[in-house]
Amino acid sequence: MASDPLRSRRLGDRSLGAASTSTYVAPPAAADAYTSDKSTESAKPSSYASRPRKASLSDDRPLAKANRSRTGTTSTWWSRVGGGLDVIQPGENRVLAGLLLLGAVVRYWHIARPSSVVFDEVHFGGFANKYIQSRFFMDVHPPLAKLLITLVAWLAGFKGGQFDFKDIGAEYGPAHVPYVAMRLLPATLGLALVPLAYLTLRALHLRPATALLGALFVLFENGLITQSRFILLDSPLILFTALSAFFWIGFSNENETPRDRLGKVGPFSRRWWTWLTLTGLALGAVVSCKWVGLFTIATVGVFTVLQLWLLLGDLRVPIPLLVRHFVARAICLIAVPIVFYISMFAIHFAVLSNSGDGDGFMSSEFQHTLRGHGMQDTFADVMVGSRVTIRHAHTQGGYLHSHPHVYPGGSQQQQITLYPHRDDNNVWLVMNATADPNIPDVETHAPPTPIKDRQTLVFHHPSTHKKLHSHDVRPPVSEVDYQNEVSGYGFEGFEGDANDHWVLEIDQVESAYGGKHAKTHLEALRTRFRLRHMLTGCYLFSHKVKLPEWGFEQQEVTCNKNPSRENALWYVETNEHKMLPLDARKVNYRRPSFLAKFAELQTVMWQTNQGLTDRHAYDSRPSSWPLLLRGINFWVKDHRQVYLIGNPFVWALSTIAVSSFLAIRGLLILRAQRGYKDFANSQVVYYDRVGTFLFAGWFLHYFPFFLMGRQLFLHHYFPALYFALLLLATAFDLATSRLRPRLRLSVALTLVGGAVLAWWYLSPLAYAGVWTRGQCERAKKLGRNWDFSCADFHEKKSDYAPQSAVPTLAAAEGDASASAETSVAAAVQPGRAGFEPVEKAPVSSSIPDEPPRAEHAVRDEDRDGPLFVEVVGGEQDVVPRHDREMTTSVVANQPVEAPGAHPEDDGVAIPAAAEGTTALPIKAILQAEEAGGGKAAGPAAGDADLPRRRAEPVEALDLDGEAEEEEEERITLRGEEEDEVDIDLAAAAADEEGLN
Repeated sequence: MASDPLRSRRLGDRSLGAASTSTYVAPPAAADAYTSDKSTESAKPSSYASRPRKASLSDDRPLAKANRSRTGTTSTWWSRVGGGLDVIQPGENRVLAGLLLLGAVVRYWHIARPSSVVFDEVHFGGFANKYIQSRFFMDVHPPLAKLLITLVAWLAGFKGGQFDFKDIGAEYGPAHVPYVAMRLLPATLGLALVPLAYLTLRALHLRPATALLGALFVLFENGLITQSRFILLDSPLILFTALSAFFWIGFSNENETPRDRLGKVGPFSRRWWTWLTLTGLALGAVVSCKWVGLFTIATVGVFTVLQLWLLLGDLRVPIPLLVRHFVARAICLIAVPIVFYISMFAIHFAVLSNSGDGDGFMSSEFQHTLRGHGMQDTFADVMVGSRVTIRHAHTQGGYLHSHPHVYPGGSQQQQITLYPHRDDNNVWLVMNATADPNIPDVETHAPPTPIKDRQTLVFHHPSTHKKLHSHDVRPPVSEVDYQNEVSGYGFEGFEGDANDHWVLEIDQVESAYGGKHAKTHLEALRTRFRLRHMLTGCYLFSHKVKLPEWGFEQQEVTCNKNPSRENALWYVETNEHKMLPLDARKVNYRRPSFLAKFAELQTVMWQTNQGLTDRHAYDSRPSSWPLLLRGINFWVKDHRQVYLIGNPFVWALSTIAVSSFLAIRGLLILRAQRGYKDFANSQVVYYDRVGTFLFAGWFLHYFPFFLMGRQLFLHHYFPALYFALLLLATAFDLATSRLRPRLRLSVALTLVGGAVLAWWYLSPLAYAGVWTRGQCERAKKLGRNWDFSCADFHEKKSDYAPQSAVPTLAAAEGDASASAETSVAAAVQPGRAGFEPVEKAPVSSSIPDEPPRAEHAVRDEDRDGPLFVEVVGGEQDVVPRHDREMTTSVVANQPVEAPGAHPEDDGVAIPAAAEGTTALPIKAILQAEEAGGGKAAGPAAGDADLPRRRAEPVEALDLDGEAEEEEEERITLRGEEEDEVDIDLAAAAADEEGLN
């Protein structure tokens, strides 16, 4: 007769004894814990109420034999805490202390290096700066981790505004930024992960040697070290993920402990409630750092459902008791995380009370709650002759806008756009289509007349004397048959034509909240309406499509014949009329409630997060993460580099452990189907339960990324990696369970040695340490696709000098022996100092007073979105040494001075390099030019327009002018009149890889 696998598992549960550390689901055998009082007294003592006689690192006794009943044992602090930690012996406190000490050395070593902004410190340091200044910003992540960083910065004396964190490679020192204190927060949280891993494995009732091995794997994991040393959000995320798992295991241990007479242990005891509540708080914290914390909630949620399902199937558990269990979990695991998450946003809104650069993401009602962005009350009734500003109701594109610039194609008439900021070019004069065009002042010729639904109107643009116009011409961007161009047409005194006529259609549903009058008459802020073009029948329309540079990247406005309902809705924000009395009815934005603001921000965060679909130079797909195929370049400068990469030894073992568990679990299922009674073995049941929970944690933190289309990076795998490392320790415990203690200890030391060796081998990438090019090349062989550049390092360690401040332009001019390779390479290579993320700012339609200078920029991206970084003056053809996708753009900067304009050198004025880069010495350039027979050249004095300079990559500069053979490279300066000026630069032989 074939055995029943479920029955075999139950037999295994009952015979498991002390080894049955089911810390995740309540087994049927543990049902005695849920029965009442007297039945509990006669129940067999649970293994969770016992503790080992003596624990040592080489203890090879199965826990089923090593554990005793709690009765008669010496009480320790760990036994009072409960949660399965009563197995910890006093001697293990020294182990925990040693782990903390060693972890502090590994995490804190040279944490002040580098002393400049590293990668995403641009964002999260910048957010701390805005928090302290109370300037509103929008980020795709919840606020808890950022608030913790801000708190540390504030306690360390950071006042905000003194440093903007805008430029990667910008030095912290001159601004006195407490960056070390800010970095200490994630480093300390990363340090706490080490003893937490040990306690988690001990709560699983694994051997002390196993727990120590797992903790050391976490301690020496290079990726976890690197991400915890900078102002990033990953360290808090991983710690709260680990805390959630630890508290859940502790709760499950308490849940399966039989209830005593006094109710001090077991279900519904004080310790039971404590562990359950702590689990809920940890879940709230992890999802308040990043939304990937939802995967942790899913992990705990799956095993919560499984617990309740097993209780439901146990006929000894009465229904009222089952309801109590359900309600308790609903309160602590659902309500508590939700309240915690919402409270973080309450703090977020309270701190960010001023208007900031994130206003444009939010609705007008939301913006009105910020200081500095409110507006005065405006007249409610819109009249013929009113001057109004019109906003798009759905997108955050802003105001209906026009300016004296024309479309380059189509009708070549004046542009109509959406502009997100208040401006005089947003004002429109509303006129009746039947009004006499010869009346000089339509605003004062007659008493104000309200505008009604279905009325035909004309919208006049006072700043340019154009009228809102449409015709059967395709727009220059959305060139489809159902889209017509919208333009500004006419001139002062021109009466216009029928293509200027628009029919007002009030949306009855969207205007209902404004009252009955708003549904029949046009009211500011209360009425939502569409504008239908009278001749073509299309509707004034806008969507999230940006115009090119000729349209200043403002949002496109068209006339759509088949528009979506929400993208054709508009409303009047401000309304003025000369003839309205001052005591006329006025309105303003209705102040949204906290919950309304909270819901809106969640929507904007989700939409923004979904929009991060562009490729990044260092992004990767989930399939590559377990194999550690590539990392992330964080920072390069001064022949040092920070590159996020894992410990290949630990990483490989963790991947093998996960694969092995899946294979073994599948084999056990097949054997059970064939009638084998493997699950009658208590040891099989025990390791199956531990492994199942840890594997589920890994899977649920890893597989969902396959469903995402947004940018993904190696660091997204770190929460799953933590579970994989714990599963690796469990696999070691199982594999060595039959070995002699000394042999097991030897195996453990060998594994630790491999982890330490791999950590040490790659440590210069984590600590921005000294590394030679040869060492880098040898290390790079460990990963076939690792794309950090060995050309960044010196050939010999003796070439490294003590780190000092980066020389200024003047200092560089005074030292002709400075390394040209350092100067040029630091300027043109991606991912290094001098890269500036440029915030998306509105483009002014006014012409600048000073002529801009063309400047090359490389489009890089950070992990959470676009990042523009400045390279060097002049449009360079930069050839990246890594396989990266790049685009170029032109940004404005200071003009290039003419020869003789420089007060000191009477030569070419080279713009100062971005902070953190080495400037090119002017005298050295002049020397090179003289040696090549060329002249120092620049735009002629008095040129008012920006010339565009284009250069082939410069291989090297011979600063002494002593190169025996010089290779000339031509640089062409082009102005608007196509004047060409040649500059000859001498190039000495240099390692091409060092510059490319």
